[in-house]
Amino acid sequence: MRYERSIRHGKLGVRTKLSQGIGAVPDTIKNWVFNTFTLLFYNQVLGVDAFMVSVALAIAIVFDAVTDPMVATLSDNLHTRWGRRHPLMLIASIPLGLCLFAVFVPPAGLGPAGLFGWLLTFTILTRGFMTLYFVPWAAIAAELSDDYVERTSVMAYRFAIGWTVGVSFPLIVFSVFMVSTEAYPVGQLNPAGYPAMAALAGCLMASGALATTLLTWREIPYLRKHADAPPAFGFVQILRELGAALRYDQFALIFVILLMIGAIGGTTANIGIYMMTFFWGLSGEHLRWFAFSALGAVLAFPLVAIVQRRWEKKQILFTCAIIGLADGIILVLLRFMGILPENGDPLLLVILVCAGALSAGIAVIQGIIGASIIADLLDEHELNTGQRQEAMFNAALSFSGKATSGLGVLVGGLVITMIAFPTQLAPAEITPDKVFHLGLVVGILVPLLYLIPASLIRKYRITRARHAEIRAALAARAAATSDLA
Repeated sequence: MRYERSIRHGKLGVRTKLSQGIGAVPDTIKNWVFNTFTLLFYNQVLGVDAFMVSVALAIAIVFDAVTDPMVATLSDNLHTRWGRRHPLMLIASIPLGLCLFAVFVPPAGLGPAGLFGWLLTFTILTRGFMTLYFVPWAAIAAELSDDYVERTSVMAYRFAIGWTVGVSFPLIVFSVFMVSTEAYPVGQLNPAGYPAMAALAGCLMASGALATTLLTWREIPYLRKHADAPPAFGFVQILRELGAALRYDQFALIFVILLMIGAIGGTTANIGIYMMTFFWGLSGEHLRWFAFSALGAVLAFPLVAIVQRRWEKKQILFTCAIIGLADGIILVLLRFMGILPENGDPLLLVILVCAGALSAGIAVIQGIIGASIIADLLDEHELNTGQRQEAMFNAALSFSGKATSGLGVLVGGLVITMIAFPTQLAPAEITPDKVFHLGLVVGILVPLLYLIPASLIRKYRITRARHAEIRAALAARAAATSDLA
């Protein structure tokens, strides 16, 4: 299959990297809102059984598993005057924000069955429009540069913007919407704060999607497009391209690793609000101080460039997985041993914020390197098959990212049900044994699962030297094809 594009002279400019990076806003906000509030809102605020919330999210994940390869195949084979990516992003931008808003404003008077149906419907729609937007947007990042190091720079910009929003938005939410009142001393349990929070989230998501679509429109000539008529879009074509991607063992390996990391991190993130509220005894006024955990993310961006010069990408991912495991376990163990300050002590808040900064830094490095690896895999896959599948490969990133909020809520809901954690009670009314079980499962047992992806990372084989060989072979093939033409 032949592709063509205009030749870019010189390196990518900062404007291009920023324009593409703005596109991280919708996914960042959607993941944080879903991770933090979906289970808490429907279970603790509205009183829906945690298992029922998990079932709704499980169905939505199945829907994701179907739509991700569909959108990837559609985008990779789309043939329009505006390229393969931008039309789909434009279609999804506004509905994406509207559907997320609807998740948190169910009509009054709905019973458990009605709330289940509402959550299921608008979660599926939110995830569907996110797929239609995110998969082509992520594919653009892989197409902007073929350079091993510059690709990491592109990913760094998108993660920098994503984390800036990811820290600023929670600060606004916990300072303005989830504040303590006389009736609700714990602000995140107050139902009145959710509609305004969801409205702001929806507006930012739609605005971010539209902004990156329009600002990167001028990059369309530099993105690959089909030189020949692409295959007809259909179910058989979807299965053929998905099968081709999964038969590539390195792609399948990285997909499984990212899915596991997303599911584990998503579980701790989703029940993290339970841990903060009931295990550590924090209110919304305390939680806004976690904005300072952004310092970890800020330090991580220059650190990525430093460590990548010295280490291979798989070594960086392995180290991140091990540190993530330790960061998740140590604080809970110290609490069980009676070493940490008691709940309510200002020193405890400082310790938790510092731990959050470490987690933020690790997540940034892990995300940047993971996205950069996907771009490298595309080159080897093209060398082996002659086909570029940016959207299909980045659907792995999309699905693993959605696993953070999807599988996380699913497993989180099952954990809450398994330990029979009570609903609609103030933190002071929860018995100590329930709090202990919450800390044991979420703080120790779940983080131990990081050992699985950490062991798998060691099987990744593309090094800096191997990537240079791949790029040289692709350049030689392109030159030979040009001479024949």
